Amino acid sequence: MEAKYYQHQVKEEDFAQFHGKVVHRVYSTFSLGRDAEWCCRQFVLDMKSSKEEGIGTFLEVKHYSPAFEGETVQFTASISYLSPDEKEIHCIFEAKVNERLIAKGKTGQKIFKKDQINTHFESIKKKDK
Repeated sequence: MEAKYYQHQVKEEDFAQFHGKVVHRVYSTFSLGRDAEWCCRQFVLDMKSSKEEGIGTFLEVKHYSPAFEGETVQFTASISYLSPDEKEIHCIFEAKVNERLIAKGKTGQKIFKKDQINTHFESIKKKDK
C-alpha cells in the first residue's frame, strides 16, 4: 500500500492557544489536525485534475503525547477507502516524534469539479442572505 509522508517542526505558532492566549507550549491538537490533513491531501493532489479540487469531509485526531517546540513530527498516511470512481478518499495517519507516538487519526475528502464547488458555495451564500 502506498504511503505519503510529511514532516513538521513544531514552532511557537503551533502551540495550544485560544484567542491569542497560550494554554500549553506544545503542539496543539488543532495544528496537528491541520498538518495531518496536509499529509493526507497529497493523495488528492495526485488524483485530481487541474479542473478539480478536494474538499475535506471529516477529521478525527486522537492525541496521545505532546510534541515540544523544535521537535520534528513525522506524519505517515495511507488510504483506508477509495470509492470506485476515485472521487472520495479516506485516509488513516500516524504522527510520531522519533518512535514516540504523538497521534493517530482519520481524514476524508471528496473531489469535485471546481465550478461545481463554486456554484454550491454561491447557492449557500444566497440562501443565508
